[in-house]
Amino acid sequence: MDVVRDKWDLVSHSCFRLFPCLSDPVGRSDLGLRLALVFLHLMYLGVLLVFDKEFVHKFTTDPWYVGLYLLLFVAALAQYFFTSCTSPGYVLDAMRDVNEGDTLCRGSSVASKQPASSKDVNVIITVDGSNGGRSIMESNGASWTKLVMGLYPPGSSSSSLRNWTCTYCNIVQPPRSKHCHDCDKCVLQFDHHCIWLGTCIGQGNHCRFWWYLFEETGLCLWTGILYMAFLKSNVPKSWYVYLIVVLLLATLSVFLIFLLLLLIFHSYLVITNQTTYELVRRRRIPYLRNINQRVYPFSKGVCRNVYNFCCNRRSTYLEPMPTAEELEEKSRPYTCLDVLSCRCC
Repeated sequence: MDVVRDKWDLVSHSCFRLFPCLSDPVGRSDLGLRLALVFLHLMYLGVLLVFDKEFVHKFTTDPWYVGLYLLLFVAALAQYFFTSCTSPGYVLDAMRDVNEGDTLCRGSSVASKQPASSKDVNVIITVDGSNGGRSIMESNGASWTKLVMGLYPPGSSSSSLRNWTCTYCNIVQPPRSKHCHDCDKCVLQFDHHCIWLGTCIGQGNHCRFWWYLFEETGLCLWTGILYMAFLKSNVPKSWYVYLIVVLLLATLSVFLIFLLLLLIFHSYLVITNQTTYELVRRRRIPYLRNINQRVYPFSKGVCRNVYNFCCNRRSTYLEPMPTAEELEEKSRPYTCLDVLSCRCC
């Protein structure tokens, strides 16, 4: 037994040196989930290619139909890996970039492009996605604290500052950010931690996540239609083929319902400019606790919300809390004149 154990340890250490990600239990779990997802997709496609002769025949009669299906199949898998490998946007990276930019500004005479007023503060920071060391929290942290405090409503006290400081990362969190215990990092516009993707969903990858849900839902729906057409065909088949297809179709129906509900839910979040965390834990978030539940404090209108979500994700955007006047305006009911003037957009 000792000899076998020694050989197993030797092989394990060799694999860990070749593939460092396997040395981490979390990395092995994420890799297992990704392989299982790929296998599940290939299994559903393989059943069609092996048993459905009509689908295979369409390669010659309707190549565009099969080509579109295979294109959606590849696009859904590619979007899954793109989303899982995209950084959700970490507060630590944003803090590092702010401090580096502040150092450069102090060393040159170029005027800063960031507004100094705490009202209507729109801060855009370019993030390269790399993970910086925690030593930046001890250097030049005053500029980051001043910047973040300007994003909150005026009149903040030192006790509020302690409430906004992450007890794990020891950095001041901007609005809409939260510490993820699975990633052990604070995430900008934290939505949730997706176990299927093995990463957080935040400002940097929420748009990719929505597109993945859209493509995966379309793929499941199309695959279900192909499976139902296969069952309705008059070609004689063995009973075990019917059993396999029925079981896979039942499982696919569950996946489709779950994905469709998730897609609808995240579409609602997009048009109202909310996150899952803000919607579920609104009463526990200090700066949202006293705002009316029917008011979406960060919403800028449906059209601008969708535009910012889809087209304005190349930089990190630190969104300020709305003023009391803006909240009062958002709480005002819509009228016919508001609709004609596109207030909702």
